[in-house]
Amino acid sequence: MKFVRNTFWFFLLPFAFCISSSFADEFVNKDIAVVRIMNKAAGKAVTVSLPVGKSAGFEKLEILARTCKQTAPYQPENFYMFAEIKKNDTKIFSGWMDKNEPGDNPLQDADYDLWLVKCE
Repeated sequence: MKFVRNTFWFFLLPFAFCISSSFADEFVNKDIAVVRIMNKAAGKAVTVSLPVGKSAGFEKLEILARTCKQTAPYQPENFYMFAEIKKNDTKIFSGWMDKNEPGDNPLQDADYDLWLVKCE
């Protein structure tokens, strides 16, 4: 019985490792985060390219894209960004944004909406 059990694990473990590693998410880091900002008062939406790691201003907003990632080429395309956003020196958002699920975690402010378009 011990031989059968050891033989079973000998053949099962490499297969289990392959299955678990195939589900691991892999990402490609990008240097530019492309976001769409809507000024609600003006009724205008603008697409803005933000350099990753550098703070950029837009009207009353100060946006810092800490990282922007794209899924690996062999996976379904998606983009993720971690951003910190201030309005008039008050932090109004800090967190991840997901391009394919824009409603999960967008910036929703009284004056502005902001969501991720893509990473370049």
